[in-house]
Amino acid sequence: MAATADRRFKIFAAADGFGQPLKDAVVAHLRAHPSVAGVVDLGVDKYYAAAAAVARSVASSSASDPALEARGVVVCGTGAGVAIFANKYPGVYATHCAAPADAVNTRSINACNVLALSGMATPPDAAAAIADAWLATPFRAPCPASGDAPWPEDIQLFFDSAPAEMAAIPEGSDSACAICCLRKGMEFEPVGIIPGGEMRIVRESPTSAYVRFKAGSVEPAHHHKFGHDLVVIRGKKKVWNLTKKETYDLVDGDFLFTPAGDVHRVKYLEDTEFFIRWDGHWDIFLDEDLDAARNAIDAELGAATCK
Repeated sequence: MAATADRRFKIFAAADGFGQPLKDAVVAHLRAHPSVAGVVDLGVDKYYAAAAAVARSVASSSASDPALEARGVVVCGTGAGVAIFANKYPGVYATHCAAPADAVNTRSINACNVLALSGMATPPDAAAAIADAWLATPFRAPCPASGDAPWPEDIQLFFDSAPAEMAAIPEGSDSACAICCLRKGMEFEPVGIIPGGEMRIVRESPTSAYVRFKAGSVEPAHHHKFGHDLVVIRGKKKVWNLTKKETYDLVDGDFLFTPAGDVHRVKYLEDTEFFIRWDGHWDIFLDEDLDAARNAIDAELGAATCK
């Protein structure tokens, strides 16, 4: 089956240890394929990490390089695990295919852009045939599921709207993380010692809290008797660990652990909300006043701007 002449592909590939030999064979086959402009071999990792690397690359390349159609190939022992984790990424449609007919069907019906293969069950020559069929088949093409005939009009109408509706599912989902659900309707109490901050203790010992600060707020250098973990829900903050002489720029989804006793100072660059957890009861010991903190931060940020 010949690929459509005007379609060119950039393919990302990765595998786990069970899938590496088949991945290497498929990569070599694809590099010789006339419709493939390039193959990026992302190597070997745990099956979920390999799948994530390919899925991220396909999702980002699809938006940044419209001249090439980004595709991915992922291989593990069964082909199932890599498909599961590749499909966690929006805009990625991964399918395990055991035969060329599977590849034709999933391209026609699902617009599959990541091919998952079984390193234990699929020999290299069969995998090459599957990959060729996958590259050759456009979305909504005749396929075994349609009796190898054009899809009827009602199915064609379904295909007209399906891609946009598929892409919108993560945005329109009613699901949310547990922390975000917890935050709904929450009443906050001011952090009296630090202007601009509010918090709500969610649980005591081990203690957790949801905290928010206004843009421009500053936490003077301070320390706690406990170590604490935090994850930024939204916003942007800069943390100076003065004990370790390290600086961290934190944005949505970033995590930071600060050990007990470490003196740290914080500047909130945007309105910021974060979830924090520690062992024991809340305490805070200031190591400088607010004016000293602001002066130190302004001096450092000003010096960085002048560099």
